[in-house]
Amino acid sequence: MGEEAKLQIVDSEEEEVQESEHNNNGICSSICGPVNWFRMLSKELHWSFVFGVVIVYGISQGLGGAFSLISTEYYMKDVQKVQPSESQVYSGITSIPWIVKPLWGLLTDAVPILGYRRRPYFLFAGSLGVVSMLFLSLHKNLHIVLALLSLTAGSAAVAIADVTVDACVAQNSGSHPSLAADMQSLCALSSSIGALVGFSLSGILVHLLGPMGVYGLLSIPAGLVVLVGVLLKESPTHNFAYQQVNQNLTDAAKAMWNTLKCPEVWRPCLYMYLSFALSVDIQEGMFYWATDSKGGPHFSKESIGYISAVASIGALLGAILYQYELKECSFRDLLFWTQLLFGLSGMLDLVLVLRLNLKFGIPDYFFMVIDASVSQMVGRLKWMPLLVLSSKLCPPGIEGTFFALLMSIDNTGLLTSRWGGGLLLHVFKITRTKFHNLWLAILIRNILRITPLFVLFLVPRSDPNSSILPDEVSDSKETTETPATQNENIELVALVHNMDTR
Repeated sequence: MGEEAKLQIVDSEEEEVQESEHNNNGICSSICGPVNWFRMLSKELHWSFVFGVVIVYGISQGLGGAFSLISTEYYMKDVQKVQPSESQVYSGITSIPWIVKPLWGLLTDAVPILGYRRRPYFLFAGSLGVVSMLFLSLHKNLHIVLALLSLTAGSAAVAIADVTVDACVAQNSGSHPSLAADMQSLCALSSSIGALVGFSLSGILVHLLGPMGVYGLLSIPAGLVVLVGVLLKESPTHNFAYQQVNQNLTDAAKAMWNTLKCPEVWRPCLYMYLSFALSVDIQEGMFYWATDSKGGPHFSKESIGYISAVASIGALLGAILYQYELKECSFRDLLFWTQLLFGLSGMLDLVLVLRLNLKFGIPDYFFMVIDASVSQMVGRLKWMPLLVLSSKLCPPGIEGTFFALLMSIDNTGLLTSRWGGGLLLHVFKITRTKFHNLWLAILIRNILRITPLFVLFLVPRSDPNSSILPDEVSDSKETTETPATQNENIELVALVHNMDTR
């Protein structure tokens, strides 16, 4: 063999080795990337913050929320036997605790209990959730009023626990503005992964245990909230002047009002409300049609759970897409495209209800999976920039309370959407057995979803890394904080004593 041939063989072997190393590096980077991202967030923001987000968003809201959604839909349909429009209204009632989130924020910020500002509220929220879920689980033939009270109490438990984590997110967004989008991605990823696991199991569990049995299981996430309260490391406030509570609440309310009066704040808030309120929700009508309609697909409980699980993958993909590709886009540009896609994605429901998918040879289950996945992905992409924008609107000192106020505005929009959807179902006489006008309700909903584009000028064009609040608001320190809590970091006691706590 000549020297030239030997050199070619050597070069070929080197190229193969380099290609193999490149592939191995690619696999390692895909695995290590998320791990390094978590480590970076733990180092920059403290590991306890990441842990708290995973517990509250991932387990309590993601996993528990998935169980609650599927079990409540079947509980209202099969146990309470209500109409779709009534179920739509009832779902709005149980969401009311999320509308009054500023109240929970004010209480945790300004009213310590036995010297502690956070721990008692975690303990109360978890205990309330355990009691309400066990009450629903153990009582058969419960009157609808008592059932609604129990469901609302369970919703309040999750909302109260959520406020503290929201406060941490808003506070860290102010001190680490470059990581604001990463923190929202962490929240979204935790929620999406928890929802994926929850929806994957929810249909099977509802089939095996029934809706009331699943309510019993929901006491476990509530119990974990109690555990968070037990593990919470918090320095007590000594000699707190409880006579100053009224003054603290007044100061906090004044600070929120002064912030809301700024055009840089109230204009985006108005858009956020309209974007949710105008997107009327007719989910209960679709659920009844998919499970009970004579001409519908007659999905089983397991199928509904699996479809919701795959849909949560769409939400997860939306969070990943935002994190790696879209988080640097300006608010207005991104919201324009996501709102437009949100309206267009609703046309998939119309295709399904009109049975056009069968004419194209697409099975109902496969098409429903596509429909749910696309809707969840687009909805997540629409939600992410609004969360980042909300964290940017929080003034120093009252981050938790003001972020809760902004979230309550969004939840008020969602409540308006649910009740508007219930009214739409009632007007078109869509019941447990009649679905002839469901296509018309879907068409009207899709048109309304696009209308927020006409008020998009209310949203600033700025990118997510720039400050939005005017200087006079950003520099203001007129808050309800006391010196004992101005520099307080909420930490969780280490589960393992040698855990790194830097």
